[in-house]
Amino acid sequence: MDISLDPGGTRALLYPYLAVAFTLMVTVFHHRRLRRGRSELRAFLLYFALFFLFFLVLPLALILVSAADPAAFLHSLGLTGGRTGRGLLLTAIAVPLCLAAAFIGSHDPALREQYPFAKAACRTPAIFVAYETAYLFLYYLPWEFLYRGLLFLMLVPALGLLPALALQTIISTIHHFGHPESEIWAACGAGFIFGLVAWFSGSILYTVFMHAMVGIGNDVFLYRRCHRTWVLEDAR
Repeated sequence: MDISLDPGGTRALLYPYLAVAFTLMVTVFHHRRLRRGRSELRAFLLYFALFFLFFLVLPLALILVSAADPAAFLHSLGLTGGRTGRGLLLTAIAVPLCLAAAFIGSHDPALREQYPFAKAACRTPAIFVAYETAYLFLYYLPWEFLYRGLLFLMLVPALGLLPALALQTIISTIHHFGHPESEIWAACGAGFIFGLVAWFSGSILYTVFMHAMVGIGNDVFLYRRCHRTWVLEDAR
């Protein structure tokens, strides 16, 4: 990012804001707390909506009101088509790998217990599609904007490529603590890979697609294999 696009004000606002947002999301608005007094499905949809608010909508609002050139600032964070040729080539390479990772993950008993987050979403195909659509736009999009945009691309000019890449990988891996061990290791590898994809393509849109393909693909494979069992368990 061209430092002249941000003479200090925008980044100075964003990082304290993110510290507060992270704290709220792992305490007051953690999905375990949201499930108190709510159905599992409603709790996770609310969690996705809050994730979207705190890590996409409000950061965008801060950028729009504080950056000297908001459009250029957002472009530097990867909210652009980027280098289309590179992005499409990397995506084509990633598709079979992401689907293979999703298929393998769906056979892991620990991941079967973890995903889908809301087993009640498997009651009907229509509910499942609506849930996964919310998962894509309310969770994966802000996740990539947060980790590959705000906590990586925005830091590269100040820290350098490798330190910024390592930092966002560390934080995104920590975000997975409490998940199955296999997923934590996968998150560590994905942090480096998706960060490099965002760097080489100049866009986070390709990583949104890749990340969602793994996560939603895993849910789809699990749905096909397990939804009848989950429906029966949810009905008890």
